[in-house]
Order: sequence, then structure tokens, then C-alpha cells
Amino acid sequence: MASSVVSFFVNGHDFITFGHWHINYFIFLLQNYPPFISSSIPFLGHAIAFGKSPIEFLENAYDKYGPVFSFTMVGKTFTYLLGSDAAALLFNSKNEDLNAEDVYSRLTTPVFGRGVAYDVPNAIFLEQKKMLKTGLNIAQFRQHVSVIEEETKEYFKAWGEQGEKNLFEALSELIILTASHCLHGKEIRGLLDEKVAQLYADLDGGFTHAAWLLPGWLPLPSFRRRDRAHREIKNIFYKVIQKRRKSEEKGDDMLQTLLDASYKDGRALTDDEIAGMLIGLLLAGQHTSSTTSAWLGFFLARDKALQDQCYAEQRAVCGDDLPPLSYDQLKDLNLLDRCLKETLRLRPPIMTMMRMARTPQTIAGYNIPPGHQVCVSPTVNHRLRDSWNDALDFKPDRYLQDNPAAGEKFAYIPFGAGRHRCIGENFAYVQIKTIWSTLLRLYEFDLINDYFPTINYTTMIHTPNNPVIRYKRRSL
Repeated sequence: MASSVVSFFVNGHDFITFGHWHINYFIFLLQNYPPFISSSIPFLGHAIAFGKSPIEFLENAYDKYGPVFSFTMVGKTFTYLLGSDAAALLFNSKNEDLNAEDVYSRLTTPVFGRGVAYDVPNAIFLEQKKMLKTGLNIAQFRQHVSVIEEETKEYFKAWGEQGEKNLFEALSELIILTASHCLHGKEIRGLLDEKVAQLYADLDGGFTHAAWLLPGWLPLPSFRRRDRAHREIKNIFYKVIQKRRKSEEKGDDMLQTLLDASYKDGRALTDDEIAGMLIGLLLAGQHTSSTTSAWLGFFLARDKALQDQCYAEQRAVCGDDLPPLSYDQLKDLNLLDRCLKETLRLRPPIMTMMRMARTPQTIAGYNIPPGHQVCVSPTVNHRLRDSWNDALDFKPDRYLQDNPAAGEKFAYIPFGAGRHRCIGENFAYVQIKTIWSTLLRLYEFDLINDYFPTINYTTMIHTPNNPVIRYKRRSL
């Protein structure tokens, strides 16, 4: 029996359908849904093209369809909101409308554990975030600066006078050490040997595309390593938590903050909740801070004049003899601050922020139905020519202007925005600026044969490919 042929043109798309092959697209458009990027590949949709070069895919779609469009990958429909005005829908939304745990829980729960983060109702998660935020304060940051500086000096002793090293690998290890010391406390940091570091790495290996797309019970080797590491790290934390509970001396760290905390109903946190929140606090920022730190290093290595200016700023702000860093000095390192901001603009660690639509939404005249994964891309927003002058150029001095992105509220969103803004933003700035202040004092950095790393799109955090850098100890 021959298939009936139907052709139509609607909402900027020309469709020729054979039987029922594309009738779902037709219905999609008749409902005044956003422009739909059709695919001839069943189930996978645009997963291959998007996975290969997601930024190019989204930018091409923006140029063709505008700030709101949809497409499918692996059986799911994604609606992207690009540009400041469109992104406002996600950042101003309530969780009951655009839901976070529907998207992220399958990724975070096996890593952090049950009863914390996206494994609990949003109201409970907000209480947990408030508890963590209590421990992320200026008084703590003042203590953290010296801890991070000493950890950095100690770690880089092994680098010697000069050479070529994998910068991202080194900074990933250092970020774990400094974050554990500052956020977990001395007891847990003291247990951080090679075995525990490997457990962290195995647990961190749970943040993959496979973990996001596939059921967690599948017997994949990475899933098994993740689950084993989760159990072993929890057991280590339990012993430290129980020892601290019994101690007459109270610590001055995040562990003590959580031991002293309670929910609005008066219930104290369990050992399991504390352990899960400590894991989440460490790993949620590990990828992002290590990636950002590495990219910052390569931007400075590529522009030696800028690197020299940052070193001169260290002497001007802190003194020619470069005494130990202080929190107040760190705040006055304005050029380094602008370099970090510009790194976060051009290489934001999170390419896509997502929510699941639970209720119908309307944006730019389009209807978004429940079931769509609604997404904003900081990477694309940070590169839009409509918002940024010389969008692809590394120009730290653009932040000397009051409104470097024409005053658009959601044009610059490396840490999210609104009620969804990352609570670890201030700690990340302290951590990265302290590490790079110390490294600038220790070394001069150069690219190797002018190679500036390309972007690795195969990981959920966009890390640098082949991030090997050349260094030489400074002669003071």
C-alpha cells in the first residue's frame, strides 16, 4: 500500500511527510511551540551533531531560528533559551514550574547519596543550601587564604625549577586538597592520601554523559567504581563525624557548621546527611574550579604582557617583598579579578543549565509544554554578538565599564542567577585568585609552540585538550 504524501510550510519549516513519519513535527508546530529542528535519525535525533560541537550547533540554531528553539536527543526534547531576555524564563522561574531535581537527581544522587541535594524536595534542599552558605562567610574566607596559599606552595614544590606539565591535572589535584582542607576540616584533609584521592576520582567519574542518560543500575564499570567509592568515602566521613560529635572541642569549619545546624522543624542533620553534603560541597565545585583555573593559566600564558601586569599587581598591592597573602589584599587584585571574570565568560565550566518543565510555559510568543527540558547555555550567552563587543576576544578591561554586556541581566551567568545562583561563587573566587596569586609569584608561564588548548566537548564540563604548559621559576 502506497504511503500518502503530504507537504506543508509552517513556522519557517518546509515539511514533506510520508504517511505518519513527520506528523508529530506538524502537530508540534500547530501548537505554536518553538521552532523545531527536525532530524532524520530516529531516537538519537541531534545527539551526534550536538555532542561533536555543541556550541557551534547552538549558535547556528540561534542565527537561524532566534532565541528559542527545540530539538530532540536520545528520545528527549530540549528547548533552549538563548540571550538575556529568553534566559529570564529559567532564572525567574519557580521550582514547581521548571524543576531542577527532575533533571539532575539521576546524576547527583548516586554521587552525593540519598537525602541531600536533588534527592529531596526543593524546600528541604533550600534549607540545606542555607546551612552550607552559613559556613561560606568572610570570616572563614580570611582563614582560607593562608591555607590555600600554603597548600599551593607545598604541592608545586614537586615541579622544580622549570619544565612542561599538565596544568589541568595538577590543578584538579590541588583543588581537591585545598577544598577539602578549607571546607571539610583538618581531620578529613589529614586522611587525604593517594587511596582516598583515587576514591574521589572514582566518585567524580559518576558525573558523565552516560550517568545522565543511562539508568544507574546498569553494571557499567564506571558505575560500580562510583558506587564503591561512595560507600568507602561515606565510611571515612562517618568516623570523623562521630569523633567530632564526641569531642569537647568544637571546630571552626564546615563540618562543625553542619553538626550545629538544624532544619526549621528543629531536627538536626544525620551523619548520613552531613556526609552527603560534604561530598556534594567538594565535588560540585571541583570540576568547575579546576577547569576555570586551568583556562585562566592558558589565557595568561598566551598574553605575556598581561601576565607581567598581573605579577606587577602582586607587588603593587602586596608589597615588593611579596609577603603572605591576606583576604583584604586578594580583594584589591583587580586585574587578576578581571582576568578571572573574562575566563569565566569565554570558558564557563557549565555549558548548559537545565530544568524540566512541569507546567506550560510561554516565552517570546511560543508555548513550551510540560516534559520539555528547558535549557540555558552560559557559553552561548557569553559569546552573543548582540550582547558583547569583540565577543570572542579575551579582554579583561571590558569589566572596567559599568555594563560590559549592554546592561543585560542574564548575559553573564557563569554561576547561574537569581534563586538558582551557585552558593559557592565567593569561595571559588577566593580559591582561584589565591592559587593564581601564588603561582604568578612562583613561575612564569608560556605556551608550548604557541599551542592554546582546544575544548574537550566529550565531558560534561568543557575541559582543555592536551593542557600541557611550560613554566620557569621566577628569579626574585
